[in-house]
Amino acid sequence: MDSFGNVPRNNDVDSITKSISNKLMYSVGKDPSTAHAEDWLRATELAVRDRLVERWMQTNLAYDEQEPKRVYYLSMEFLIGRTFTNALLALGIYDQFKSALAELGVDMEELVNVEPDAALGNGGLGRLAACFLDSMATLGITGMGYGIRYDYGMFRQQIVDGMQIESPDYWLAGGNPWEFPRPEVQYRVRFGGHIEQIDGKPTWVGSHDVLATAYDTIIPGYATTNANTLRLWSAKATAEIDLSAFNQGNYLGAVSQKNNSENVTRVLYPDDSTLSGRQLRLHQEYFFVSASLQDLIRRYLRKHDSFDQLADSVAIHLNDTHPVLAVPELLRILIDEHDMEWERAWQLAQKIFSYTNHTLMLEALETWPVDMLSAVLPRHLSIIFMINAEFLAGVNEASGVDIERMRTLSLIEEGGERRVRMAYLAVVASYSINGVSKLHTELMRKSIFKDFEKIFPDRFNNKTNGITPRRWLSQANPAFSALIDQRIGPEWRRDLDRLSALREFTGDAAFIDAFRHAKQQNKLRLANWIRANLGIDVNTVSLFDVQVKRIHEYKRQLLNVLHVITRYNRIVENPQGEGVRRTVIFSGKAASAYYMAKNIIRLINDVAETINNDPRVGDRLKVVFIPNYSVSLAELIIPAADLSEQISLAGTEASGTGNMKLGLNGALTIGTLDGANVEILDQVGEENIFIFGNTTPQVESIRAHGYQPRQIYESNPELKKVLDQICSGVFSPDEPARFHMIFDELVNFGDRYLLLADYASYVATQDRVDMQYRESDEWHRKAVINVAGMGPFSSDRTIHDYAENIWHVRPLV
Repeated sequence: MDSFGNVPRNNDVDSITKSISNKLMYSVGKDPSTAHAEDWLRATELAVRDRLVERWMQTNLAYDEQEPKRVYYLSMEFLIGRTFTNALLALGIYDQFKSALAELGVDMEELVNVEPDAALGNGGLGRLAACFLDSMATLGITGMGYGIRYDYGMFRQQIVDGMQIESPDYWLAGGNPWEFPRPEVQYRVRFGGHIEQIDGKPTWVGSHDVLATAYDTIIPGYATTNANTLRLWSAKATAEIDLSAFNQGNYLGAVSQKNNSENVTRVLYPDDSTLSGRQLRLHQEYFFVSASLQDLIRRYLRKHDSFDQLADSVAIHLNDTHPVLAVPELLRILIDEHDMEWERAWQLAQKIFSYTNHTLMLEALETWPVDMLSAVLPRHLSIIFMINAEFLAGVNEASGVDIERMRTLSLIEEGGERRVRMAYLAVVASYSINGVSKLHTELMRKSIFKDFEKIFPDRFNNKTNGITPRRWLSQANPAFSALIDQRIGPEWRRDLDRLSALREFTGDAAFIDAFRHAKQQNKLRLANWIRANLGIDVNTVSLFDVQVKRIHEYKRQLLNVLHVITRYNRIVENPQGEGVRRTVIFSGKAASAYYMAKNIIRLINDVAETINNDPRVGDRLKVVFIPNYSVSLAELIIPAADLSEQISLAGTEASGTGNMKLGLNGALTIGTLDGANVEILDQVGEENIFIFGNTTPQVESIRAHGYQPRQIYESNPELKKVLDQICSGVFSPDEPARFHMIFDELVNFGDRYLLLADYASYVATQDRVDMQYRESDEWHRKAVINVAGMGPFSSDRTIHDYAENIWHVRPLV
């Protein structure tokens, strides 16, 4: 019997079979003869959820009794993927449930594929946040995630005539059995209005309000009784309907307030090419941080009658700049609602906030127009100006008045349209600012925050990103995981450094053969999916060359395409050649308003259409674009990869985690010295990775001396032919000018990400890849060495470092 007087559920097959049958009848309302796969999935999910709840309640009880310092992780994205299999593995009852379902005549694999991905994120930022929640729960860190419950995610990507077409992702259409609605946990979030002086105090009045309602999801730790919470906010109107308007026949007007209010949580990253889209993004960011701050302050005050212990009880982590409005929101709550003096409130804030920076590109550092903030969040803008004034006064007092330095450091960008620099606000307010790879942190200190680093040198630190091995090896790659278990045991799931023991088997022919067999199983699984869903036959003996990530110019999918066309030309010119067969796989979404990225997707698909249907090529080269990239698709693609494309321009990728996931699954990396690639090189050795291209200092030198991409175009015949083919319509005969913009960007308009400067090195390194792949034993030996070197890239290690060195929290006892 547990602490609540309940008898814990048994996990033997017979008990589980009864649980599923009971859920099917009493919760789903179906009998086995009429139940569909979706019904069986729901019944099984509810049976699993019951077992999660038992751990969750015990963990929350322990939190209440021990009152540990809590970490609140604020992020716009939590890309958690599917929950079903992950929960079973965390509970250690996967095999029991599989057997129970088999006794009921149900194929568990069919159920797994019915579950939709939770549409709560898009790229690496959201997946990192999900990995971190997993590791916090596994390590016993008292953590809680806060984000937004998006109704339709970012979008569902379809490829029609080679083009990305966006449609809503109806991931909630069938309900979400993993979440617990909390209608009683509701906060009023205010927008608009103005500031008045009332009784000598600035007072925010005249606002229009939206209600934030909480939905909780359990985040289980692996092989532990700990389970944390992800709390997501959904926007609700303060009034469901204007009955007077409805009764007068104004049916649209009667629900207009409801629709406008609930638009706040409809989609992730609404199109920001319009003023209304940008305003909606601002509303989203404030909506979720306001609800979260109100919630955590309420939780704190349940146990305390003053704010004296706030900094010892609460750590708030800002995952990039999206949640930075939490800083003025905390100050507003403390000052306006709890009558705290400014000086004390500001001192507290600087002991509570920590911030992770994820980009070095100035245009990606979020800023908001002063005029927009004045209209939407007038009280917060006044607080930001107070922070700025106090900060600059302190700098002047310490170092003397320097107008240029003040302009450089100011939280307000004064040139042209006045804008608030959110990253600068995060730096000034946070006691810790971390980068996400050693190179990124070094460049962050030297570039975007160099002036702040002189003032706050002790605040800046590195915490290299990591991934959870439970999701990205144990769950995604059961064939290889079983092989590892046979040789070194299963403990690597909690201690990834144990994979280093695999180095002992790099000379073991039987182990290398078994690894090659596991990789071939994964390639066959992916090939079958591609044939069934895309109608493309790929050769599983071919090298699977994989680039899966958000589509962006700096990630240089376009450089990959240039090599693909080069390879195609070589095959056509030498049809009898004995080159290595390749299947080049792309997947990723482009932001809906990012025209260049969407054009790159169309080029990939047009090139694929040409190559895949050219009889001269056959199966020597295939190009596949897999639409609607997601966590579940990543779990299918990544274990099948032979080659991992990590080819961003040096100095642009903060870290990357795809490089870690692919390396963990035995793919060799071809990449630049960018982000975490540098640290992967250190771990696996230069002979086991394919490094190419200009380094960050070389990139800076090329730009400083006047980069001339046209000269490279004119001097390299192979490159010139490829670019001329793109420009002349070889791959778009129905619209020859379709890709003129791509040609111009690379040849005539500066080639911002130096694709042409790295082209020759990239192609030559791809030739080295071919040579190595011909030596199958040696290739797979190197692949095992890569797996053995992935220990430092566990999110458990990352979270341990955050907990010890930033948040100063200890695991729950």
